[in-house]
Amino acid sequence: MKTILTLALSLSVASSIASGAATVDKADRFCITQYNQCLAAVAATAAKAEVITSTDYVWNAKDGDKVAALKLKGDIARGRKSYEICAACHLPSGSGVSNIRLPQLAGQHASVMIKQLSDIRAGIRYTPTMEPFAKTRKGPQELADLAAYIETLCIPHEHGRYEGADADQRIAEGKVIYIDKCKICHGADGDGDKTQFYPVIAGQHYQYLVRQLIEIRDGIRHNADPDMVKALKKFSDSDRVAVSAYMASLSMAGRMCPVTADSKKK
Repeated sequence: MKTILTLALSLSVASSIASGAATVDKADRFCITQYNQCLAAVAATAAKAEVITSTDYVWNAKDGDKVAALKLKGDIARGRKSYEICAACHLPSGSGVSNIRLPQLAGQHASVMIKQLSDIRAGIRYTPTMEPFAKTRKGPQELADLAAYIETLCIPHEHGRYEGADADQRIAEGKVIYIDKCKICHGADGDGDKTQFYPVIAGQHYQYLVRQLIEIRDGIRHNADPDMVKALKKFSDSDRVAVSAYMASLSMAGRMCPVTADSKKK
């Protein structure tokens, strides 16, 4: 069953990519090519998902490259070079691509970036599209370098938001849910907690947020806090849309990118 879910998810995302291909730029088209190459490997690695979603996962365990990387000082120049392969999908700005659900990295805690890459490398977080790239990193020092460089990226003024006609209503509903269920870990403003590896979710792309809530609930992304998994299992589809709309409506804290003529038009 898990194999079917994994393949279905991959095909669903691939369909989203195909539908948006006409409007994406050169960097995004390169990303799509890379993404499709990764999808070709899904069938061969699908059985691995069964292992990763086993019940013996310990949240925030002191293992993998994470512990070593967090003790190291990242080199920004080396991190910039390492990020070149990431820029194909997440763009040089780190803004990601909202219409094909690629997350914004700019503004994210370095500790969160290190944890997620370490989990992917260790086979704890199953994401076939990221795995080939994460595993080519040379170890803890490169993870520290990469995270240090990403921390230098300014925060874009625009990101993917919920654009339904009922946006105001959805955001208001989502705020109530967020304060009740999410604020305790991710903070009142969605800034997360770098010491606990809770990510910044304010200002993240709406479509990415919705997908992650589903993947965490269903055990497809199995490296999440078990308390979050339990909470999400009680969310209705409407709840997930509303809380994602609210999180995407928040402004990410940090250094904003300079205002340009293009950003003024948006």
